[in-house]
Amino acid sequence: MALLSVQDKLHYINPELLTRDLIEKMMDQQAKLILSDDSIEKITHCRAYLDDKLSHSDALFYGINTGFGYLQNVQIDKEQIAHLQYNLLQSHACGLGEEVPASIVKLMLFLKIQSLAYGHSGVQLQTVQRLIDFYNYDILPVVYTQGSLGASGDLSPLSHMSLPLIGLGEVYFQGNKYHSQDLLTKFGWTPIDLSSKEGIALINGTQFMSAYGLHCLMQAARLIKWADVISAISVDAFDGSAEPFHERIHAVRPHKGQIQTAARLRNLLKHSPICNLPKKQVQDPYSFRCIPQVHGASKDAFAHVNDIVLQEINSVTDNPNIFPDDDLILSGGNFHGQPLALGFDYLCMAMAELGNISERRTYQLLSGQRGLPLFLVKNPGLHSGLMIPQYTAAGIVSENKQLCTPSSVDSITSSNGQEDHVSMGANGATKCFRVINNLEKVLAIELLTASQALEFRRPLQTSVVLEDIVAKFRQLVPFNETDRVLSTDMHRAIEFLRAYPLSAID
Repeated sequence: MALLSVQDKLHYINPELLTRDLIEKMMDQQAKLILSDDSIEKITHCRAYLDDKLSHSDALFYGINTGFGYLQNVQIDKEQIAHLQYNLLQSHACGLGEEVPASIVKLMLFLKIQSLAYGHSGVQLQTVQRLIDFYNYDILPVVYTQGSLGASGDLSPLSHMSLPLIGLGEVYFQGNKYHSQDLLTKFGWTPIDLSSKEGIALINGTQFMSAYGLHCLMQAARLIKWADVISAISVDAFDGSAEPFHERIHAVRPHKGQIQTAARLRNLLKHSPICNLPKKQVQDPYSFRCIPQVHGASKDAFAHVNDIVLQEINSVTDNPNIFPDDDLILSGGNFHGQPLALGFDYLCMAMAELGNISERRTYQLLSGQRGLPLFLVKNPGLHSGLMIPQYTAAGIVSENKQLCTPSSVDSITSSNGQEDHVSMGANGATKCFRVINNLEKVLAIELLTASQALEFRRPLQTSVVLEDIVAKFRQLVPFNETDRVLSTDMHRAIEFLRAYPLSAID
């Protein structure tokens, strides 16, 4: 069965491994979700096993016929088991802070559907189908950024995501916010009657962290490419040397990302008249000379975190886990976000460093060296030129350094000591989101600066591929002849980074 049909824009939920490229295509094409026959069989088989188990056994199973967390030893009467699930969703919906962006909420829905479809969670088929309905109709629950400790699952965010199943909470639909029950009525749907285990299956799991992780990786992949492209423009704008990118240098220190970056820079600068000019300087500053080493290390970190997130989204992360064919219901800790928490901290540092070295190149381009005027304006003094965008970049880079304080080394005891070690991965996820948004701004400022500096090299040109990028950028942001409001230029530079088809230069 094809995972994605481009023609009919369908994605079949099935046990095959998800990849980042697949999910990006699925989201870009707004593909609709359908449960495969395999997934339907796994969900119904697991649910039937659980119903039979509970009807023939008086054993205690955590979260199914017991209380939660510290209340694990409180037995729940059989006639109250369903009510227990409603209470769980309501009591755990304690989110505060900003609303989670719609694109990330949609990823949360998808990842929760995928995890439940593996058939180890004991949910009803109709519950998974209703989540699919929410996804397919773009009915997106209101979820908040604060409330998860990154262990016991993302309890509060996933509770808010799940409330609309039972007609509670709020959702967005077609740009408007609705009370969930009103939208259920609009679609002619009745609230789901939750059965045993369903509440805890819905809110245990790492889908809040994982959705942020996927989003961050998608954005980081794009910005990593831009970092190489923009740095290549800066090299020629600064009249830098291509010698540090020679393949023999990197062959004797063969880190994968370093080798890839040097090769990319050689390709981007190929046949550049500016690059091929004899150079007066013996060496360039590190922010130019060490681009392969710095960018490459960030790429290697990205690859490591990418592997962690992909492993996570192809896993079952609720608790307890049900194994019908082995007659087992096992309580464990797959909801603990430690792998993600460590990965987010690593990705924060790696992406912040791309911004750190970018801001240094911006600084060098404004310094009046290599025949460039101070602050890249024709009449410095009367005009300040691009002096202050560097201030903005420096402030953002400093903010990113502060955001790189690791979340994963922190832990606060909760649930009266039952949950005595937590990952804080949710905090790591949301700050990683901020770091990557900040990186985009810093790279946009470098592009603005490098394009301005390049004009002072005319009539000499850079490579054909880089000239094409600069020419298209100039359609949005013209050369800065005299002082003007630069915030507009900076916002347009960000828009350019988002709109330009990077696939054209891969």
